[in-house]
Amino acid sequence: VAPAEFVPVLEDTGLIVRVGAWVIHAACRQIAEWRDSEVGPVHVAVNVSSRQFAEGDLEGEVTRALAQYQVAPELLELELTETALMSNAERTIVVLGKLKKIGVKVAIDDFGTGYSSLSYLRRFPIDVLKIDQSFIRGLSSNSQDAQLISAIISLGKSLDLNIVAEGVETIEQLQFLIAHQCE
Repeated sequence: VAPAEFVPVLEDTGLIVRVGAWVIHAACRQIAEWRDSEVGPVHVAVNVSSRQFAEGDLEGEVTRALAQYQVAPELLELELTETALMSNAERTIVVLGKLKKIGVKVAIDDFGTGYSSLSYLRRFPIDVLKIDQSFIRGLSSNSQDAQLISAIISLGKSLDLNIVAEGVETIEQLQFLIAHQCE
């Protein structure tokens, strides 16, 4: 079953909070397994739903999972959409501040498709901006997408953020992003 089918059901029923906690624990368990194998330490990003962020004990779940599997916090990255961040901005700032204090990385996923208020890039303690794949798809055929991506990368760099692009599928897209210093 595709995530597009089951995630909305989890959201509607509230089960997304429990499933999200399980995912965080599973990610930390996998990080520990890789760390203890010949693979070595691997950085893993986990999507967090807006409902999980608003209703769950995200900081507690992350802290427990990191401790249980003895995972270095910098190996875990939590990805939140702009919508999730904006649902309660003041609470978001507090929770993200606590997560950053632990050492967990925080990313804004699908940047440019939601609120995109630049003032929040200053207010939220984040590490990574993830450019939405809808901009990447039009990169070779739409000069406005190329200009927008270039501007997002430049903006992110000036704020000491890492910039990641989603949905890179062609060598041309990759070359453009590398040329513009996208991680």
